[in-house]
Amino acid sequence: MAEKNLPFSKEQLESIIENHPTPFHIYDEKAMIENARNFKKAFSWNEGFKEYYAIKAAPNPYLMKILREEGFGIDCSSVAELELAKRIGMSGDEIMLTSNDTPAYEFQLAKDLGAIINLDDISHIDFVDKHVGLPDTICMRYNPGSLKEGNVIIGHPEEAKYGFTRDQMIEGYKILKEKGVKHFGIHTMVASNELESSYFVETAELLFNLVVEVYEKTGVKIEFANMGGGIGIPYKPGEKPVDMEFVSAGVKKCYDDIIVKAGLAPLKIFFESGRAITGPYGYLVTKVRHIKKTYKTYAGLDACMTNLMRPALYGAYHHITVMGKENDEANVKYDVTGSLCENNDKFAIDRMLPEIEQDDIVVIHDTGAHGHSMGFNYNGKLKSAELLLRENGDVVEIRRAETIEDYFATLDFDGVKDF
Repeated sequence: MAEKNLPFSKEQLESIIENHPTPFHIYDEKAMIENARNFKKAFSWNEGFKEYYAIKAAPNPYLMKILREEGFGIDCSSVAELELAKRIGMSGDEIMLTSNDTPAYEFQLAKDLGAIINLDDISHIDFVDKHVGLPDTICMRYNPGSLKEGNVIIGHPEEAKYGFTRDQMIEGYKILKEKGVKHFGIHTMVASNELESSYFVETAELLFNLVVEVYEKTGVKIEFANMGGGIGIPYKPGEKPVDMEFVSAGVKKCYDDIIVKAGLAPLKIFFESGRAITGPYGYLVTKVRHIKKTYKTYAGLDACMTNLMRPALYGAYHHITVMGKENDEANVKYDVTGSLCENNDKFAIDRMLPEIEQDDIVVIHDTGAHGHSMGFNYNGKLKSAELLLRENGDVVEIRRAETIEDYFATLDFDGVKDF
């Protein structure tokens, strides 16, 4: 199996490690910017097109600042994510709140920031009206149920906790119109890490047909359609990425055949991709601590599930490169593990790799989304630093590693003495 490309050499990593001990995540700024520009260019035909980066994928203000400079907005799903947007100066329609089981204070902060609020349930209309007051612009999340297939990660839409039914969407727009809302949007997201390009064209067709139906049944003219995220990335060598030119051409045809034909243009098209924007451009850099040989051969790293949960949580594949051995034969079968007191703390199972030795530098690919952000502190493990490889080749720390003092910061040891 062919190796995946890296933006640095073993020698460069050794130099970085002198100042930044492993493990750490490092992001490739140049590649992220190029990808962001290509994403925008693909949909340049649509006036008002905007990508709202799903900040849950990599909630770091440095990364969001880079993407904002490329014209991206931010998709938030919590108070902390809204606060991150606020602290880097974002406001208004730069921000979209797509949350669920949402408290009043979260809706309030979104409204205070002028963010677009995307409702998850028909009962939220009255809830927001009562506790916050409805803003002029409202979006609603559509769950198509059995009309659309999901996939392994996100599950089947009819079993998902997200969104309105079709009948609830129609009723919801009627209610919002009666309550004086002036501007309307529609949203759906029914897949995660999907690599089939035609899937997203089918989603557009589904959504655009509903836009027409809403207009015919309620008189509400929807101004923007958010197609969500879900665009996958090729985690395995040999997998093909989503063809965004194909997606764009297919969406444009649906737009012309459905929206333009119905006289409902212009309709702004939004995405809230996270994984597809930063995922391939992040790397977890770690070192081998121990080689253990019992019933299997284990390569134990100084990273663990705290640094990357996806393999343990989903059985997800992440490619592994042993630095300096890229051209060696992969002739030894390993379980690549961390030090967590959990048997599923494994980055790979039965993975064929070149022979690994203690202190080898190992790079785990495609951790730029849902890598560091999904970290946790079980077993008292501490989250690693995040680094940015700048376009000019400099490396800067954009998040320091947690310390033992951080771990104990919320505990009251003095109170224990008097307990």
